[in-house]
Amino acid sequence: MNEIKYLKNHVKKIYLKNDPAHDFEHIMRVYKNAEKICKTEKANKKLVLISVLLHDIVKVQYSSKNLKSSADASAEKSEIILKQLDMPEEKINVISEAIRNHSFTKKRISNSIEGRILQDADRLDAIGSIGIARAFCVSGVKNRPFYNPDNPFAKKRRFDDKRWALDHFFKKLLMLEKQMNTKSAKIEAKRRTKILRKFLDDLKLEI
Repeated sequence: MNEIKYLKNHVKKIYLKNDPAHDFEHIMRVYKNAEKICKTEKANKKLVLISVLLHDIVKVQYSSKNLKSSADASAEKSEIILKQLDMPEEKINVISEAIRNHSFTKKRISNSIEGRILQDADRLDAIGSIGIARAFCVSGVKNRPFYNPDNPFAKKRRFDDKRWALDHFFKKLLMLEKQMNTKSAKIEAKRRTKILRKFLDDLKLEI
């Protein structure tokens, strides 16, 4: 069985219910990033790509009081799906651990190179031009204003990205470049971070 081909078709329907920042197109961009990183890393490419396809398969609603994170929920659902495909347990464990620990909020690094590639590939999609689009998309879903009109760039106040979209650039997005695991991801992250910084510079001239 071609698990990757099957999973692409299977998960495409599931991702229809996700917000546009975490939809199937996001998955395919992360998939493309992962393929590029795999060219320069010694990893099980198949396990990397399967982990990519399944890493956002459950998105806990932003307003949910559920204590389980999206990463944990996705890992658990992935295990069920992969067991139904009769995948060996040791491979399922690699994929599940990669998904469970890819999240930025958990502040963890995967034990496997496959997991570290997933993490890098996913984080690359959070920066650059597409990262800007995704950041404001999520803010729209959360009904969060673009910026604090009295103090957009947080001079003499703490960044609060739960209230203001622009603060998220400083709380997370600009930090991702230094948190990449692999050499090729670090190079690409540097390029994409320059796009973020230019956007912020341009924005200062407009607001």
